[in-house]
Amino acid sequence: MKKTSSSEITTSRKTLGQVILCVGCCCGRTDKGHPEVPVEWMKHEWRQRALAKKVQLTISGCLGPCDASNVVLVMIGDQPVWLGGLDGKQHYVALADWASACDRAGAAIPLPASLAAFRMDRFHGSDAGSPLFEPTPLCPDARVA
Repeated sequence: MKKTSSSEITTSRKTLGQVILCVGCCCGRTDKGHPEVPVEWMKHEWRQRALAKKVQLTISGCLGPCDASNVVLVMIGDQPVWLGGLDGKQHYVALADWASACDRAGAAIPLPASLAAFRMDRFHGSDAGSPLFEPTPLCPDARVA
């Protein structure tokens, strides 16, 4: 981290995006009846695919809202995309595949349409209607919901 002459903080470690998995009080708590969050699998995939410096994976405590169990926050550039209710490993596979596609593209690309049904408005005044889920050549199986 360094400070520029305009008092702006800069970093030399810029990524294409970030995936933040909630594993707080509810998310992933199978003992409370919630679906598993495959944390170890995700960590393994990020290492195997060498994604850490391209799309950061962060394992977090509670992100809220707890009524939308298995919450994920995806940062696409400076655009937050909140997902909730992920209930199968295929959703986490889609996130890992998206991160790999961003790496191949050298840029943040839209999330696959297979995750669009899990998009949620996290805050008052949010607009979940923006076009962040689109099929791309890098995710050919993506379909617009």
